[in-house]
Amino acid sequence: MTMHKRPLGRTGLYVSEIGYGAWGISGVQWLGARDDESLAALRRYLDLGGNFIDTALAYGEGHSEQLVGQVARERPGVIVATKIPPKNRQWPAAPATTADQAFPGEYVIDCTERSLANLGLDSVDVQQFHVWNDSWLGQGDWQDAVAQLRRDGRIRHFGISINDHQPENGIRAVEQGVVETVQVIYNVFDQSPQDRLLDACHANGVGVIVRVALDEGSLTGNITPGTTFPDGDWRSGYFGGDRKAELQDHLRAIETDLGITTAQLPETALRFVLSHPAVSTVIVGMRSVRNVERNAALADGQGLPEEQVRKLHAHRWERNWYDPA
Repeated sequence: MTMHKRPLGRTGLYVSEIGYGAWGISGVQWLGARDDESLAALRRYLDLGGNFIDTALAYGEGHSEQLVGQVARERPGVIVATKIPPKNRQWPAAPATTADQAFPGEYVIDCTERSLANLGLDSVDVQQFHVWNDSWLGQGDWQDAVAQLRRDGRIRHFGISINDHQPENGIRAVEQGVVETVQVIYNVFDQSPQDRLLDACHANGVGVIVRVALDEGSLTGNITPGTTFPDGDWRSGYFGGDRKAELQDHLRAIETDLGITTAQLPETALRFVLSHPAVSTVIVGMRSVRNVERNAALADGQGLPEEQVRKLHAHRWERNWYDPA
């Protein structure tokens, strides 16, 4: 099996439609990961023709990068993307945060070197800022640092991970040619990137890496009113209050409208995202070989039928569950 690949904007890289999101294997925040299972899942992903892994320095303070690097060093040709955490450790970036508070140039270089040490690689294919404000364009010395990292061969391409549910806050960076990739939340419920961002990326040759395509698990259909999470698992906050119960009506409405079963929800949700021509890849957290095999099968170059995409547009659900309940 070979996963269908798409251009990552104008980078010259071709990435598999289903990418591997490596937050869940960090050992913290998403609890329950075991390194041996994570490594088996990563290797199975590559065996099936996947070639794009997205990690971050903040995922387990480097633990995710170490696991990714172990596998990437075994398989030349794997495309690795990572991210620099904001120096003030504030997710998402507050509107008043300055570029120097979040990404001073020396810090950008230091974090990149730390990531490369964790990965055991000489260069990273895509380096990203883990938060973003468009006000940082022309501010501070971060652009000089990025240029130096490119010159030194430490990074090949540069992008941004857009703040949660703020797709408008990144359009200027795209239009000014400062970034080669953007990473953004986009799913059946949060369709806001369709308003302007995705078209801007398409027009400017900027690669789009979609995250949270399954809405942190809600679009798998596996979250029920009775679902519980381990102590310390961040999802207990995301699905706090009445949110698990509130979710059910939205899921049943999708199933009824499209004539699908709960078991078909995850495939439908992923294919919805992949149906947009601006999308390069969708990164999915896959901690088990079984999940890898199920998701990899969707990277076949086929989106959803146009009629189903149109029906799903009516299921947009504006809310931000990253805020405390």
